[in-house]
Amino acid sequence: MRLEPLYRIRFTYPESWAVSLEGGWEQHLYLAEGRCEGSVVGRFRGANFPYRRTSEGPFCPDFRAVIVTDDEATIMVDLQGYGRAYPAGRRQIVGSVRHTSDSDAYRRLNDVVCVCVGEVRAQDDPADSPKLVVDVAELVWEPIAD
Repeated sequence: MRLEPLYRIRFTYPESWAVSLEGGWEQHLYLAEGRCEGSVVGRFRGANFPYRRTSEGPFCPDFRAVIVTDDEATIMVDLQGYGRAYPAGRRQIVGSVRHTSDSDAYRRLNDVVCVCVGEVRAQDDPADSPKLVVDVAELVWEPIAD
């Protein structure tokens, strides 16, 4: 197997909500807005509905989004994984990504497994939404050598 870079997402969360649950758990909802660049170029919008085990623990993202490409295709995105609580100011993101599209230009992504890594970059003003950067790569199947 090997990884082939596919695209980078840069986005912020202009709106968000959270509730505290018993046992220290938290439920969050974030609305995301941004752009993709790379093999997929376009506007990125979505919602993340993550659980967090404690206020200092990792997030478990449950992200549903859409990319409206500059060539007017629609790609649905499903991202799952971990938003790690470290390092401070540039927290790590790791996960898996699936895509769905009815566009001939992007239909091949319908049976591709992707992985992602990223960062939650804190702003100088704590009142500002952090900037998130996520790199998405295609996990390419290759024959297993005997």
